[in-house]
Amino acid sequence: MTDNPQPLVAPAKWGLPYAEDHMQPAIQREQSYILAFAVLTIIAWQTEIGTLALMPFTLLATWFHEMAHGLTAMLLGAEFERLVIFGNGSGFAEYSGSMWGIGQAIVAAAGLLGPSIAGCLMIIASRSRRATRWVLLGLAAALAVTTLVWVRSIAGWIVLPLFAFAAGYIALRGNEKWQRVAVEFLGVQGAVSVYQDLGYLFSPGGQLGGQAVLSDTGRIADALFLPYWFWGGAITLAIAAMVWKSLQIAGRY
Repeated sequence: MTDNPQPLVAPAKWGLPYAEDHMQPAIQREQSYILAFAVLTIIAWQTEIGTLALMPFTLLATWFHEMAHGLTAMLLGAEFERLVIFGNGSGFAEYSGSMWGIGQAIVAAAGLLGPSIAGCLMIIASRSRRATRWVLLGLAAALAVTTLVWVRSIAGWIVLPLFAFAAGYIALRGNEKWQRVAVEFLGVQGAVSVYQDLGYLFSPGGQLGGQAVLSDTGRIADALFLPYWFWGGAITLAIAAMVWKSLQIAGRY
């Protein structure tokens, strides 16, 4: 009689476990579908019909973006007053307090890079069953708390609690596959949320409420001298690299 030795599992980096080998093709296939949906989402966001069809995800993308602005401003000493999300998917984070030019550039950059960093960390966390559940519960709590504390618009009050409920339900009642897919999906959506409006990313400014305002890249350019299109391109490359690397780490079994 011969013993059947258990397969050895190599320790993973960052304390995140590797899954069994037979799961790798399925997980890589899931990631391909999620990434393809993200690309289609970016394309659809550039049209009015696509933005309308993806409105819940558009509003979630706005939440990621504006929360990064507001929280960064608060960390730099300003007072985060409110977050407004309009029914058409646009929005703004309002904060008060004096802030010098570099500080404004940091707040602007945080709105572009912050959601991508958070999204990539979510993708990496999908490697761990325990981390996946905690990420979903954390996202549900963040959506619920920020809606109560800062959101001041009907669209936000309706959509964000629905996402909070969905994330919490999947964390508590969903199976491991759906938890993993949900975290990767929401992570990729957060990571690409900056591309909700490519025209805004690669422009010096626009109109908000009938008033001319600087774009985030325009604000960075105003503080750091290099043109807005340079910062738009640099941020695009940085986000693409982060998403690719996070998916590579998450799929490395």
